[in-house]
Amino acid sequence: MSETKAVVADTRPIVMELEAGEYHWCACGRSQAQPYCDGSHAGCGIEPMAFSLPEKKKVALCTCKATNNAPFCDGAHKHLNKD
Repeated sequence: MSETKAVVADTRPIVMELEAGEYHWCACGRSQAQPYCDGSHAGCGIEPMAFSLPEKKKVALCTCKATNNAPFCDGAHKHLNKD
């Protein structure tokens, strides 16, 4: 069974300050609540990614879904095919 490819939700990260705690990052790009999962992945074969922060921190969360440092932006959006 082949996995469905993630959808590019946006070509910019979402930068925010998060409180310590657990979060569920949308890995499929289908969520209307970016960068968080809203359950839209059901049936697509891509599950959300749980991550936690031990303390309050400013983060840049990936929305292009091409990062190699999920859930954090690594600049991959700069290299997306612009077709």
